[in-house]
Amino acid sequence: MAVQQGAQRAVVQEVARPAVARPFPVIVPAVTRSAPAAVRRPLGSVLLLAALTTVALTLVVLVPLGGWAYYQTPLALRVLNPAHPLLRPSGTVGRALGIAGTLLMLAMQLYSVRKRTRLLGSLGTVPHWLEFHIFCGVLGPALITLHTSFKFNGIVSVAYWSMVLVTLSGFVGRYLYVRIPKTLRGQELSHDEVVERADDLRARLLDTTLPIAMLRRVEGFENEVIPAAESATTWGGLLLGEIALRRKLAALRRDLREVGLDQHVLHEAAALIAERAVLLRRIAYLRKTKQMFDLWHVFHRPLATVMLVIVTLHIATALYLGYAFGAR
Repeated sequence: MAVQQGAQRAVVQEVARPAVARPFPVIVPAVTRSAPAAVRRPLGSVLLLAALTTVALTLVVLVPLGGWAYYQTPLALRVLNPAHPLLRPSGTVGRALGIAGTLLMLAMQLYSVRKRTRLLGSLGTVPHWLEFHIFCGVLGPALITLHTSFKFNGIVSVAYWSMVLVTLSGFVGRYLYVRIPKTLRGQELSHDEVVERADDLRARLLDTTLPIAMLRRVEGFENEVIPAAESATTWGGLLLGEIALRRKLAALRRDLREVGLDQHVLHEAAALIAERAVLLRRIAYLRKTKQMFDLWHVFHRPLATVMLVIVTLHIATALYLGYAFGAR
């Protein structure tokens, strides 16, 4: 065993990726770390919760409340449908859906307040507010779509399609956001901190007693999936590259399984390899990620502003004409 471990340590310099030590421009300010740096977990759970909530509420409207038949009825004939008093935009349910959706869209702005000011600082971290922002950004547009009863006309349609574009661009922003390494409290990590984390993962991988042949296989895998230099990165690789990475990780995991490793060692090694590969890719793509994220803000914020202004006018008009309280 001592001989094998000695041989493993002998190949550490070969297995250690030069990419980790490559000089990259430090484009993220260093942060004072009060705890060991860790990569922020994905935001998939909140998306799943928002999707399930949206589906559940939509099914309630479509089935028990008769929305399926109502929304398929031509606009000129909907007044004859039994569900019309409930599901029309000014109906009992339609109005409630509009109010709830609007409140959710307004609640989304609390994330911007939390991120830019000290207000709400005692009510959770920035990542938690981002999760709340994403949840509202998925459920709110769905409720507003049901509120419209799929009737789009006038200036309100501008607000609606602005909302759709804001929502779609929000998914792009979320995709880019999670690719910027952060601590668990949402602070962006400096380049040196990310490199330190990658080195730590390499050291832990070497401690898993993987056979030397598999260590060389891992080295070849990293050479294949991680750009050799920042100049080798592409915009397509930023947006789609991790799909290919997952496929190659699955192939590597099959190779690990064929070696006949203990299941605990197998799972630990596979997790370390996957986290390190993702981290090294994100180091290489960090500049492009931040450039695209800055461009995304230029597109996302004006659309959100247009949407909020027109929605405010819509609400004021509904209140003035008496639609908001069911008077008409």
